[in-house]
Amino acid sequence: MKSRDLAYVALFAAIVAVLGLIPPVPVPGLPVPITAQTLGVMLAGSVLGAKRGGLALLVFLALVAMGAPLLSGGRGGLSVFAGPTAGYLYSWPIAAFVIGLLTQLFWRRFNLAWALVANMIGGILVIYAIGIPFTSLFGDVPLWASFTGSLTFIPGDLVKAVVASLVAVAVRRAYPVIELPTRRATAS
Repeated sequence: MKSRDLAYVALFAAIVAVLGLIPPVPVPGLPVPITAQTLGVMLAGSVLGAKRGGLALLVFLALVAMGAPLLSGGRGGLSVFAGPTAGYLYSWPIAAFVIGLLTQLFWRRFNLAWALVANMIGGILVIYAIGIPFTSLFGDVPLWASFTGSLTFIPGDLVKAVVASLVAVAVRRAYPVIELPTRRATAS
């Protein structure tokens, strides 16, 4: 990995940490708050691509596991990986990877619509698919209540998907960070 790639990974891990400074909003009946950090997940995948986006979130979670209070509300340490928000945390590197992979697949025709598709699939569907069952399991909340309670997150996550998509499209035009390999012509 190039030093430039490492700098991008570190930068986006830091962006997710900075978004954790925004105070969480509690959700009545659910032990998972609304945070701004999923915006960082979406941005990492949209701007960096699959490998570097996923790696940025792995670096972030490693820092949290070492005790750095980088999660919204100043939380950190190993205990957050066995609590009601654990599934959402586990989903972040996967979500960034999926967003990045979809962004790379759509790269040649990448526009706001394709960016929204990537961010909604990776940044909402993937995160919810992993987070909701974990909240039910570790939060002692029935699965249906965890699912219906998570619907509270949808409006904010849609706004985050739009913001991340607008940023991704602007970055692609001004300074494309994702570099796709060029196909080599084969000699016959």
